[in-house]
Amino acid sequence: MSESSAEVVANAATAAVAASAAGAAGGWRRATGIAGVAIGVVAAGAAAGVALERMTVGRGMRQKARLALDSAGPYGSLRGMPGKAFADDGTELYYEVDDVDPEAAPAALGPRRRRLFGRKAPAPVTVVFSHGYCLNQDSWHFQRAALRGVVRTVHWDQRSHGRSGRGVAQGRDEPVTIEQLGRDLKAVIDAAAPEGPIVLVGHSMGGMTVMALADQYPELVRERVAGVAFVGTSSGRLGEVNYGLPVAGVNVVRRVLPGVLKAMGQRADLVEKGRRATADLFAGIIKRYSFASRDVDPAIARFAERMIESTPIDVVAEYYPAFNDHDKTEALAHFADMPVLVLAGVQDLVTPSEHSEAIADLLPDAELVLVPDAGHLVMLEHPEVVTDRLADLLTRTGAVPAGATVKGYGSTSSTAQPG
Repeated sequence: MSESSAEVVANAATAAVAASAAGAAGGWRRATGIAGVAIGVVAAGAAAGVALERMTVGRGMRQKARLALDSAGPYGSLRGMPGKAFADDGTELYYEVDDVDPEAAPAALGPRRRRLFGRKAPAPVTVVFSHGYCLNQDSWHFQRAALRGVVRTVHWDQRSHGRSGRGVAQGRDEPVTIEQLGRDLKAVIDAAAPEGPIVLVGHSMGGMTVMALADQYPELVRERVAGVAFVGTSSGRLGEVNYGLPVAGVNVVRRVLPGVLKAMGQRADLVEKGRRATADLFAGIIKRYSFASRDVDPAIARFAERMIESTPIDVVAEYYPAFNDHDKTEALAHFADMPVLVLAGVQDLVTPSEHSEAIADLLPDAELVLVPDAGHLVMLEHPEVVTDRLADLLTRTGAVPAGATVKGYGSTSSTAQPG
């Protein structure tokens, strides 16, 4: 991004703050366009803007493309046995379980599944997937498809995301904390996998949730966790991330963004209108901060856009401060004596790969995988790599037979068919 573009974004953010102060006088309606841009930035998981050249895409063409992709895209269509857990503040947490098919003979699994997990029955392990900020459980679409019927999995929606209920504590104006998310995960485990070994898989905020679980429930980790995968996440120091912006732009945005978000969260109805009005720019922002590859399937990009845009602005606002407070570096020690996968996209602008390297440095026996030409949503952008390394982790935990491999499963090229 050029310096001039950064200055425009910084000025837009400052203007949004000024608009919030004039809300009672009707300034919100004039500011909704600016607000929509700011929301798109935050909802993509970043704290900064994107070059204004993104606005040049033909609006009519993009609207038609979105309709076509929404009707044709198969992503996020996998469903399991639904269940509900309840957090310590009463928030309803939605999860789904995909059980092992006890009647599935190896031949019935098909050549791809046999290649992935061999012919032996898997060990009784439950794999629990935790998703990231402004996403939902469907973000694991490809990994879920690969593991379906072969190993027991649990996919859940974090509070105020997806099909889970609005955070009860947040309704009382209590802030969201990463510690609360760790307790939420404990509630889901108690309800969906109350016994037996578990493998924890977390992307971005989901990885932070796993760390918070370990920090508060070390005995659970010690007694039941057989392995863990940290995908595109961080153990702390997120306040230092520059999101691909020059220093001047980052400093301005950091200074004004908390106030912008708080004000917009208080007038969510008007802001959502502005968000919809800037859908074209919103799509460009999501692609910039989610993917690095130039040839990502447009249906995948649209799938990510739908997940992110479904997160209400007040939820975006109430979560954002928690990331600056997040520091779970010491909690990583609880995973030192088990198989660990640390994986990240080299071009991730949201949780840079250096944060994954820092995690791996503290867990020297962990497998560190840095994926070239990959951004923040690496599990959607390069699912074959993530699924392959996850299968290897499950082999090391005893959940699947030795020698399990994945050969090109889950390509997101425009000619690929999701499994």
